[in-house]
Amino acid sequence: MEEIKNEIIHSFGNKLRIRVCGICIEDNKILLVKHHSLGKGGILWAPPGGGMVFGETAEEALKREFIEETGLTISVEKFLFVNEYLTPPLHAIELFFLIKKIDGILQTGLDPELHSDRQIITKVDCLSFEALNALPLEAVHSVIRGMDNPDQLLQQNGYFRTSP
Repeated sequence: MEEIKNEIIHSFGNKLRIRVCGICIEDNKILLVKHHSLGKGGILWAPPGGGMVFGETAEEALKREFIEETGLTISVEKFLFVNEYLTPPLHAIELFFLIKKIDGILQTGLDPELHSDRQIITKVDCLSFEALNALPLEAVHSVIRGMDNPDQLLQQNGYFRTSP
């Protein structure tokens, strides 16, 4: 576990990252990725997404991240909001977009930035908001904590600054 945390800090820490994140809602459920070794409790459910690569548009990055993490091909429908995540040594500006599933079979993917024996993605799943709210607070990404339904999430706009 400590090796994985050190790898996370080495790969993502002590620098500002620009991340793209996709909100995928189907049948009143939200698609989330379960990570271990993240968040205060060691588990974090978060929308699929990841860091942008120099020269890549936000839309290109989001499409790449969805394939890597979920196996799904998507279209980017609209920009929703910005979240600044700041819990040293991690610091990220997260751009959230509404996305639509186009094709593919949902599967648990990989994070290519981490070594093959230190992967942190353990599951991908569509959770109801009721199931999401039954999880420990610290196990849910801050932008979706306490949301009762998809409309509540999709009506958010602007800039947020949150911690895990």
